[in-house]
Amino acid sequence: MEYSKTRKATSAYDATLDATPEDLSGSDPLASDDSFRVAMVEGSGPQETTESRELLSRRLRSAALVLFCASLAFLVWGQLQRSAGFDKPPYLFWSHVALVIVLGASTFQFCVRCPKSINLLRIHEFVIFGSTAAFLIAVQHYRLWACCISGTTDPIAASQILASTYASVGTWYVLLFTYAIFIPNTLRRAAVIVGLMAGTPVALVLAARATTHPWVAEVLSASHVSELTLMMTVGAATAIYGIYTIGNLRQEAFKAKKLGQYRLKELIGAGGMGEVYLAEHQLLKRPCAIKLIQPGKAADPRALARFEREVRITARLTHWNTVEIFDYGRTDDGTFYYVMEYLPGMSLASLVEQHGPLPPERAVHLLIQTCDALREAHAVGLIHRDIKPGNIFAAQRGGVFDVAKLLDFGLVKPVAENDSVDLTQDGSIAGSPLYMAPEQAIGKTEPDGRSDIYSLGAVAYYLLTGRPPFEGDKPLEVLVAHAKDEVVPPSSLRPEIPLDLEEIVIRCLAKDPADRFADVTALKQALMACESAGRWTEEQSASWWQGTADVPELATS
Repeated sequence: MEYSKTRKATSAYDATLDATPEDLSGSDPLASDDSFRVAMVEGSGPQETTESRELLSRRLRSAALVLFCASLAFLVWGQLQRSAGFDKPPYLFWSHVALVIVLGASTFQFCVRCPKSINLLRIHEFVIFGSTAAFLIAVQHYRLWACCISGTTDPIAASQILASTYASVGTWYVLLFTYAIFIPNTLRRAAVIVGLMAGTPVALVLAARATTHPWVAEVLSASHVSELTLMMTVGAATAIYGIYTIGNLRQEAFKAKKLGQYRLKELIGAGGMGEVYLAEHQLLKRPCAIKLIQPGKAADPRALARFEREVRITARLTHWNTVEIFDYGRTDDGTFYYVMEYLPGMSLASLVEQHGPLPPERAVHLLIQTCDALREAHAVGLIHRDIKPGNIFAAQRGGVFDVAKLLDFGLVKPVAENDSVDLTQDGSIAGSPLYMAPEQAIGKTEPDGRSDIYSLGAVAYYLLTGRPPFEGDKPLEVLVAHAKDEVVPPSSLRPEIPLDLEEIVIRCLAKDPADRFADVTALKQALMACESAGRWTEEQSASWWQGTADVPELATS
């Protein structure tokens, strides 16, 4: 798996066995601006994390649904009352209809397409609760002024005024506690918003005393206003305390998310095999990524065996171009996890998807590094079996840009290991169909290091042309093409591709493993002998990522 934190996250999942790097990678370059950096210091609150945004989105959806259902029910009830002779002014009816439409639209918006920006979510919060508050103001205005402006001083009118005043308390309480229950907030922000809600009915009563018939001031005496104020103050205080209590419980649950010395900061990816969190070491304050098996998978011995094997195998690899494993272990509840380096940057899949095919010299630069990572794995008898653009990461490490990192050894397999099929596949072929070697696709022979070479050749094809060697509507169609069809030469799609580089790619994509490079060392040597080799410098990499240079790239179609 790969791990990054960028301004925009991708959500595409490949049809592979488990979560893949593109599940977790970002989509913007690792720029030097502050929006890219992740707050890792102690005390940096999680309000604007993905987890918090998702929580606010879920809560707003629930609040909108509750208020919509309540408003619709009272609208229907009001129409029934109207048919029974209890008529209300048109402006009140149409304002009620408008409220139902606004709340219905908000509910639909959250069900179909949830907003991601925290600011956009707060705007939705204002619309949902602001429109409801505006309607309650209209209702209370009608109740007060309908009696007040009549000038009638009989006891029945007085009782109506008092009844409408105290009836408003119940409706405002509903809005206060709906907000307190559903909307996560800081204590200060909650106090401001709840205070405004609680003060509105009191302000309306005071306005009625001051602007209507003098007799109303006698009916709504100072003691009644004081009682109303006390009721709303108690309600507001209860709502604020509820928000504070719920917030504390949430913070305690968040702080409880610790694995040994590591504190989970936010969820940055999830897949069939597990979840990935951005985390930090409590003492070192070092950012890292933690992959852990999902609780529902813990009882599956095959999934757990595969998860543990991924850790052990990856931890044996120490090359600079392979993702580094820092630690692994189990929690008290049996959850298995491992900790790996945090990689600013993006996958090659995201890189090409966003910026088009790479210049030949940059593609060669990244491919050579990937060969180095594979050479170590093959030397100890391991094949990756899932080489694809999403599993190669262009990262910044040690002040160096475009450092290739080979990721996701979840499908890696010792050559001499004869484990069961069930351990490496959950009802599907191990690997990614778009980049799978023919021998993997048809299952005739056991994949070896040359299978990884084929997949790396398919990756090279993608980097240079912007598309995989074979495409199709169905995975089986693609697998058959890998096994039988001749690949279209890359230069047919991009005439700028050098001939010597094209010959290397075509040789990697040979159907017969014997016709490919014997090993990744031979492939690396061929790449280094290319005209494009060594022409992508560290300065060019840094300039590209920082967006300060006009880096030549192959034109996109």
